[in-house]
Amino acid sequence: MTIHKEGYKSIAIATLIFSFLNVFSFFFISASFPWLSWLIFMVLLGLLLFIISFFRIPNRVMTFDDNKLICPADGKVVVIEEMTDIEYFKDKRLQVSIFMSPANVHVNRNPMSGEVIYSQYHKGKFLVAWHPKSSTENERHSVVLQKGDTKILVKQIAGAVAKRIVNYLQPGMNVMQNEELGFIKFGSRVDILLPVGTKVNVSLNQAVKGGVTVLATLS
Repeated sequence: MTIHKEGYKSIAIATLIFSFLNVFSFFFISASFPWLSWLIFMVLLGLLLFIISFFRIPNRVMTFDDNKLICPADGKVVVIEEMTDIEYFKDKRLQVSIFMSPANVHVNRNPMSGEVIYSQYHKGKFLVAWHPKSSTENERHSVVLQKGDTKILVKQIAGAVAKRIVNYLQPGMNVMQNEELGFIKFGSRVDILLPVGTKVNVSLNQAVKGGVTVLATLS
Protein backbone atom coordinates (compact mmCIF):
# COMPACT_ATOMS: atom_id res chain seq x y z
CA MET A 1 0.00 0.00 0.00
CA THR A 2 1.17 3.54 -0.75
CA ILE A 3 -0.10 7.04 0.01
CA HIS A 4 -1.44 9.12 -2.87
CA LYS A 5 0.34 12.40 -3.64
CA GLU A 6 -2.94 14.30 -3.12
CA GLY A 7 -2.77 13.38 0.54
CA TYR A 8 0.68 14.71 1.41
CA LYS A 9 -0.47 18.22 2.39
CA SER A 10 -3.59 17.08 4.25
CA ILE A 11 -1.67 14.43 6.20
CA ALA A 12 1.11 16.90 7.07
CA ILE A 13 -1.44 19.42 8.42
CA ALA A 14 -3.27 16.70 10.35
CA THR A 15 0.01 15.49 11.86
CA LEU A 16 0.94 19.00 13.00
CA ILE A 17 -2.46 19.48 14.63
CA PHE A 18 -2.19 16.03 16.25
CA SER A 19 1.25 16.87 17.65
CA PHE A 20 0.29 20.35 18.91
CA LEU A 21 -2.88 19.21 20.67
CA ASN A 22 -1.13 16.28 22.32
CA VAL A 23 1.78 18.41 23.53
CA PHE A 24 -0.72 20.88 24.97
CA SER A 25 -2.72 18.07 26.56
CA PHE A 26 0.21 16.31 28.22
CA PHE A 27 1.77 19.56 29.46
CA PHE A 28 -1.34 21.29 30.81
CA ILE A 29 -3.96 18.59 31.43
CA SER A 30 -2.17 15.39 32.36
CA ALA A 31 -1.02 16.65 35.78
CA SER A 32 -4.61 16.91 36.97
CA PHE A 33 -6.36 14.47 34.65
CA PRO A 34 -3.88 11.97 33.17
CA TRP A 35 -6.70 9.71 31.96
CA LEU A 36 -8.12 12.62 29.94
CA SER A 37 -4.81 13.23 28.18
CA TRP A 38 -4.63 9.59 27.15
CA LEU A 39 -8.23 9.70 25.97
CA ILE A 40 -7.46 12.80 23.86
CA PHE A 41 -4.39 11.04 22.47
CA MET A 42 -6.35 7.95 21.44
CA VAL A 43 -9.16 9.96 19.83
CA LEU A 44 -6.73 12.17 17.90
CA LEU A 45 -4.67 9.14 16.82
CA GLY A 46 -7.82 7.49 15.48
CA LEU A 47 -8.71 10.63 13.52
CA LEU A 48 -5.17 10.89 12.11
CA LEU A 49 -5.16 7.26 10.98
CA PHE A 50 -8.60 7.76 9.41
CA ILE A 51 -7.34 10.76 7.42
CA ILE A 52 -4.30 8.77 6.27
CA SER A 53 -6.63 5.99 5.13
CA PHE A 54 -8.47 8.46 2.84
CA PHE A 55 -5.36 8.66 0.69
CA ARG A 56 -4.30 5.01 0.63
CA ILE A 57 -3.60 3.27 -2.66
CA PRO A 58 -3.77 -0.50 -2.03
CA ASN A 59 -1.79 -2.97 -4.08
CA ARG A 60 -4.14 -4.63 -6.58
CA VAL A 61 -4.13 -6.86 -9.62
CA MET A 62 -5.87 -4.64 -12.20
CA THR A 63 -8.28 -5.92 -14.85
CA PHE A 64 -7.35 -5.08 -18.44
CA ASP A 65 -9.63 -5.86 -21.39
CA ASP A 66 -10.17 -3.81 -24.55
CA ASN A 67 -13.74 -5.09 -24.79
CA LYS A 68 -14.66 -4.21 -21.21
CA LEU A 69 -15.21 -1.04 -19.23
CA ILE A 70 -13.64 -1.21 -15.78
CA CYS A 71 -15.10 0.55 -12.74
CA PRO A 72 -13.44 3.96 -12.33
CA ALA A 73 -13.94 4.08 -8.56
CA ASP A 74 -14.37 2.04 -5.40
CA GLY A 75 -17.79 2.15 -3.78
CA LYS A 76 -21.36 0.96 -4.19
CA VAL A 77 -23.49 1.05 -7.35
CA VAL A 78 -26.44 3.31 -6.55
CA VAL A 79 -27.92 4.07 -10.00
CA ILE A 80 -28.41 2.08 -13.21
CA GLU A 81 -30.91 3.86 -15.44
CA GLU A 82 -31.51 5.59 -18.74
CA MET A 83 -31.37 9.38 -18.65
CA THR A 84 -31.04 12.33 -21.02
CA ASP A 85 -27.60 13.92 -20.97
CA ILE A 86 -27.81 17.70 -21.28
CA GLU A 87 -24.09 18.41 -20.95
CA TYR A 88 -22.38 16.72 -23.89
CA PHE A 89 -24.25 14.03 -25.81
CA LYS A 90 -27.65 15.78 -25.82
CA ASP A 91 -29.42 12.44 -26.11
CA LYS A 92 -30.35 9.38 -24.06
CA ARG A 93 -27.57 7.57 -22.23
CA LEU A 94 -27.32 4.71 -19.77
CA GLN A 95 -26.08 6.05 -16.44
CA VAL A 96 -24.24 3.97 -13.86
CA SER A 97 -23.37 5.76 -10.62
CA ILE A 98 -20.91 4.66 -7.94
CA PHE A 99 -21.16 6.19 -4.45
CA MET A 100 -17.83 6.55 -2.66
CA SER A 101 -18.04 6.61 1.13
CA PRO A 102 -15.28 8.17 3.28
CA ALA A 103 -13.99 4.64 3.92
CA ASN A 104 -13.43 3.87 0.24
CA VAL A 105 -10.26 4.33 -1.81
CA HIS A 106 -10.62 7.75 -3.44
CA VAL A 107 -8.50 7.58 -6.60
CA ASN A 108 -10.46 7.51 -9.89
CA ARG A 109 -9.28 5.54 -12.93
CA ASN A 110 -9.96 5.47 -16.68
CA PRO A 111 -12.59 2.83 -17.50
CA MET A 112 -11.05 2.29 -20.94
CA SER A 113 -8.13 3.34 -23.10
CA GLY A 114 -8.73 6.08 -25.63
CA GLU A 115 -8.49 9.76 -26.46
CA VAL A 116 -9.74 12.53 -24.19
CA ILE A 117 -12.07 14.62 -26.35
CA TYR A 118 -13.73 16.66 -23.60
CA SER A 119 -12.71 17.77 -20.11
CA GLN A 120 -14.75 20.37 -18.26
CA TYR A 121 -15.01 21.58 -14.68
CA HIS A 122 -18.36 22.91 -13.43
CA LYS A 123 -18.92 24.95 -10.29
CA GLY A 124 -21.99 23.97 -8.31
CA LYS A 125 -23.64 23.06 -5.04
CA PHE A 126 -22.60 20.47 -2.46
CA LEU A 127 -25.76 18.39 -2.11
CA VAL A 128 -25.36 14.93 -0.58
CA ALA A 129 -23.98 12.61 -3.23
CA TRP A 130 -27.07 10.38 -3.38
CA HIS A 131 -29.38 13.35 -4.08
CA PRO A 132 -31.03 12.93 -7.55
CA LYS A 133 -29.93 16.42 -8.60
CA SER A 134 -26.29 16.03 -7.54
CA SER A 135 -25.30 14.86 -11.04
CA THR A 136 -26.36 18.15 -12.61
CA GLU A 137 -26.24 20.71 -9.78
CA ASN A 138 -23.20 19.80 -7.69
CA GLU A 139 -19.62 20.83 -8.31
CA ARG A 140 -18.27 18.30 -10.82
CA HIS A 141 -15.73 17.52 -13.52
CA SER A 142 -16.73 15.68 -16.69
CA VAL A 143 -14.45 13.83 -19.09
CA VAL A 144 -15.36 12.14 -22.38
CA LEU A 145 -13.18 9.29 -23.61
CA GLN A 146 -13.36 7.96 -27.17
CA LYS A 147 -12.10 4.69 -28.59
CA GLY A 148 -13.20 4.00 -32.16
CA ASP A 149 -16.93 4.63 -32.31
CA THR A 150 -17.37 4.31 -28.55
CA LYS A 151 -17.69 7.42 -26.40
CA ILE A 152 -18.27 7.42 -22.66
CA LEU A 153 -18.54 10.26 -20.16
CA VAL A 154 -17.06 9.96 -16.68
CA LYS A 155 -18.26 12.54 -14.17
CA GLN A 156 -16.59 13.19 -10.82
CA ILE A 157 -19.15 14.73 -8.45
CA ALA A 158 -18.50 16.54 -5.18
CA GLY A 159 -20.80 15.99 -2.21
CA ALA A 160 -21.62 17.44 1.18
CA VAL A 161 -18.24 16.33 2.58
CA ALA A 162 -16.15 15.96 -0.57
CA LYS A 163 -15.37 19.49 -1.74
CA ARG A 164 -12.15 18.97 -3.63
CA ILE A 165 -12.13 17.37 -7.07
CA VAL A 166 -8.83 16.79 -8.83
CA ASN A 167 -8.78 15.82 -12.52
CA TYR A 168 -5.63 15.09 -14.52
CA LEU A 169 -7.02 14.83 -18.07
CA GLN A 170 -6.98 17.38 -20.88
CA PRO A 171 -8.47 17.18 -24.41
CA GLY A 172 -6.08 15.55 -26.87
CA MET A 173 -4.45 13.24 -24.34
CA ASN A 174 -4.27 9.53 -25.10
CA VAL A 175 -4.84 7.56 -21.91
CA MET A 176 -4.65 3.92 -20.92
CA GLN A 177 -7.23 1.83 -19.11
CA ASN A 178 -6.85 2.03 -15.30
CA GLU A 179 -4.44 4.96 -15.36
CA GLU A 180 -5.37 7.67 -12.88
CA LEU A 181 -8.13 9.97 -14.09
CA GLY A 182 -8.27 12.03 -10.91
CA PHE A 183 -9.02 12.07 -7.22
CA ILE A 184 -11.99 13.12 -5.07
CA LYS A 185 -11.01 14.03 -1.53
CA PHE A 186 -13.15 12.49 1.20
CA GLY A 187 -15.58 10.50 -0.92
CA SER A 188 -18.57 11.35 -3.11
CA ARG A 189 -19.75 9.91 -6.41
CA VAL A 190 -18.72 9.02 -9.95
CA ASP A 191 -21.23 8.77 -12.83
CA ILE A 192 -20.49 6.90 -16.05
CA LEU A 193 -22.67 7.62 -19.10
CA LEU A 194 -22.73 4.77 -21.61
CA PRO A 195 -24.41 4.24 -24.98
CA VAL A 196 -27.95 2.93 -24.55
CA GLY A 197 -27.97 -0.84 -24.97
CA THR A 198 -24.55 -1.37 -23.40
CA LYS A 199 -24.40 -4.61 -21.42
CA VAL A 200 -23.89 -3.65 -17.76
CA ASN A 201 -22.02 -6.23 -15.69
CA VAL A 202 -22.78 -4.78 -12.26
CA SER A 203 -26.02 -4.60 -10.28
CA LEU A 204 -27.60 -2.13 -7.87
CA ASN A 205 -26.05 -2.04 -4.40
CA GLN A 206 -23.06 -4.08 -5.55
CA ALA A 207 -19.72 -3.18 -3.98
CA VAL A 208 -17.14 -2.54 -6.69
CA LYS A 209 -13.40 -1.90 -6.86
CA GLY A 210 -11.85 0.69 -9.14
CA GLY A 211 -9.53 -0.81 -11.70
CA VAL A 212 -10.73 -4.33 -10.91
CA THR A 213 -14.50 -4.81 -11.27
CA VAL A 214 -15.87 -5.06 -14.82
CA LEU A 215 -18.53 -2.37 -15.20
CA ALA A 216 -19.81 -3.13 -18.70
CA THR A 217 -19.12 -4.97 -21.94
CA LEU A 218 -18.62 -2.97 -25.13
CA SER A 219 -20.67 -3.94 -28.17
